[in-house]
Amino acid sequence: MSDSLTPLLENNREAVVADLVGVIDAEVADQKGLSGAAVKTAYAAAQKIKPGVVSNATNLMLPDFLSALAPFWDSKPDGVAFGDHLVANDDAAAEALLTVTDDQAESAKPALAKVYGSLRGKGKSHVVAALPRVGAAIERHAG
Repeated sequence: MSDSLTPLLENNREAVVADLVGVIDAEVADQKGLSGAAVKTAYAAAQKIKPGVVSNATNLMLPDFLSALAPFWDSKPDGVAFGDHLVANDDAAAEALLTVTDDQAESAKPALAKVYGSLRGKGKSHVVAALPRVGAAIERHAG
């Protein structure tokens, strides 16, 4: 696997984590309807169970997220925004990112694993919706 995004770990890790947490917060805030209320409730519950969990988990998983995204970064055509490239490859990009979170959920504390499990069914659609913001956050730091 390519290490093309690895410099983000050494040079800008805190900023990258902060931007990705901002993406997560924005995606949760954008949720609507009954399923959106469930996502917001689960997100708030996870944060209540373990304050800082989103930032800590993002920081912990950042190397794996970057490894999952590196093939997409490497195959991005010149002049195409990374978010647009991720959207053009949404199924594969979402699966790559969800593999990282699924692996982490297997070893999570039971309460957090339960929250994750309650959201996982709709997880792919949520990740696909977030790809433009994820791509923009990565591109801000890697571009």
